Amino acid sequence: MSPYVHPQGQPEPTPIPGIAHATWAGQAEGLSQLSVWRQTLAPGSGTPPHHHDCDEIVLCEAGAGELRIGDEVHPFGAGQTLSLPGHRAHQIVNTGPVPLEIVGVFAQSPVRAYLPDGQLLALPWRS
Repeated sequence: MSPYVHPQGQPEPTPIPGIAHATWAGQAEGLSQLSVWRQTLAPGSGTPPHHHDCDEIVLCEAGAGELRIGDEVHPFGAGQTLSLPGHRAHQIVNTGPVPLEIVGVFAQSPVRAYLPDGQLLALPWRS
């Protein structure tokens, strides 16, 4: 197998209710400044409020959701891109009746996530 070509695994259930995850690229693939994740959020589920040390791009492949940043709520859906600056607390919630399919691209590997109070959020997957 090539060290430059990797399978895009299907998201697997995680300990975070309603979230399935697959890491497509990151430190294990030899990267230090980029990570790519694929996630599926079940209807009504969402990420915990959190932030990262780095910028993040989220591509919405299917479904509908809300991006919550502070007191702001930004609806989004398939075919739209979310641009999230580093150190900005946010939450992604599935507001639709079908799974929300997203791809996250991070300017860091491994990716670190923090709760709004600054406490490290232990991720239950490799990043």
